[in-house]
Amino acid sequence: MHNAIYQVPLPQNEPVLNYAPGSNETINVKKAIEELRSRTVEVPMYIGNDEVFTNKKIKLSPPHDHQHVLGYASEGDASHVSAAIDAALEARKNWANLPWNERAAVFLKAADLLAGPYRAKINAATMLGQSKNAFQAEIDAACELIDFLRFNVAFYQEIMAEQPLSSKGVWNKLEYRPLEGFVFALTPFNFTAIAGNLPASAALMGNVCVWKPAYTQIYSANVIMEVFKLAGLPDGVINMIYVDGPVTGEVVFNHADFAGIHFTGSTGVFQNIWKTIGGNIHKYKSYPRIVGETGGKDFVIAHKSADAKAVAVGLVRGAFEYQGQKCSAASRAYIPSNIWEDVKKYMLADLREIKMGPTEDFSNFINAVIDEKAFDKISGYISAAKNDPNVEIIAGGGFDKSVGYFIEPTVILTRDPKYKTMCEEIFGPVLSIYVYDENAWVETLELVNTTSPYALTGAVFSQDRYAIDQATKALENAAGNFYINDKPTGAVVGQQPFGGARASGTNDKAGSKLNLLRWVNARTIKETFVSPTDYKYPFLG
Repeated sequence: MHNAIYQVPLPQNEPVLNYAPGSNETINVKKAIEELRSRTVEVPMYIGNDEVFTNKKIKLSPPHDHQHVLGYASEGDASHVSAAIDAALEARKNWANLPWNERAAVFLKAADLLAGPYRAKINAATMLGQSKNAFQAEIDAACELIDFLRFNVAFYQEIMAEQPLSSKGVWNKLEYRPLEGFVFALTPFNFTAIAGNLPASAALMGNVCVWKPAYTQIYSANVIMEVFKLAGLPDGVINMIYVDGPVTGEVVFNHADFAGIHFTGSTGVFQNIWKTIGGNIHKYKSYPRIVGETGGKDFVIAHKSADAKAVAVGLVRGAFEYQGQKCSAASRAYIPSNIWEDVKKYMLADLREIKMGPTEDFSNFINAVIDEKAFDKISGYISAAKNDPNVEIIAGGGFDKSVGYFIEPTVILTRDPKYKTMCEEIFGPVLSIYVYDENAWVETLELVNTTSPYALTGAVFSQDRYAIDQATKALENAAGNFYINDKPTGAVVGQQPFGGARASGTNDKAGSKLNLLRWVNARTIKETFVSPTDYKYPFLG
């Protein structure tokens, strides 16, 4: 009998381990890397209670060592998408009716498994499969995913506690039901935490999911499923499939029980999905929830009062951590003329020290970009810049894919604030800088606001409080996550809810109650204790 009002454990952000030489965490993750590299795994799709293997294989290799094979994933077809939907809808009957605290316990246990016995494995899988260095893997695959799981449970309890007022003789209640149907989670390669959170947040709220991870993230996604199953997630609640995108979409977006999509990926893909859903709107039982975080052309603007060293460090970290493959990575910077030479000096000094290579060598700050397609796109921008007389490459510019997909951290200096690398999303280790007249602050704020269609993250550096206030107001709609005297990356669950607007998405703020509210359908229940027995109102006399 459930006859108590439960209080979930108070969430706290998972401490980030530092991976110093000789530390326990370094020893453990190196052992995990060695073990994972020593064997070749066969990764199934997870549909209901079946682990599904097919004869069509997806090769899983480290981006920094693309000849090494970590394993093979079984690729599916339209029949597997339909089977996953059927399995999800079958599981919904019991999962949606399970008491909320029982669902919460599954994800709290998953968080503790990731914090303890699976920490090294999830980090090692991310380091190998997505070419993240140890620290970047730690803050993503371990800490952020743990935080998502724990904080979402606490937010869920807060949501359910939000109840309407009741007048005399009446008891009003709000019930938070899961959506009617299934949720489709379409997740990216660059954050293991996002890949885990998109299906898990919807499932926590009582929904069932079909999860399609990016092919280049399957290796660590498989570890997430291993953890979820060990934590007691019932079969069919989250079904993980590897099927070509258009094939998956043809089945999912034509299904009457499609109830919503939780998406992180490119703007173009998201806009096509939205268009498809709109065209099929008459086919669905309910209006689907469309939640998406997409691209960014994230900015840093420095005021003439800014600390040049702080700006330089913010640019190096913000632009080049994880090879610039963060939706929030600094991609365009506006530096005033009076501090530019100092910013340049400090930045170039840092870049000369930075090492690039495989993730297994912990002295490497830069690793490989995710795959050959990304390599070719990014190197194409760099090659074009080398041949353009209007721009200058002042750092980096080299690239080589013979062993791994390596691209040097590259800084492009342009005299044209609308040069294509200042406007277009590159998603790689390329930072474009425009030096503006130190007295053209107001005009440059407007330039920042209007150059890009995106509005994900941005940062201002200044020691002048009036300038900070001016920038905060002028750039109100230019970034969903805005930073003052810090790089525009590194949002922490429970502290900086993440998401942007304009072409960057629906701004539903992952890691907050705002996001979880999209995965429930509220029902108001009014109970009258003593019912009227006469239709006449007093005004009738």
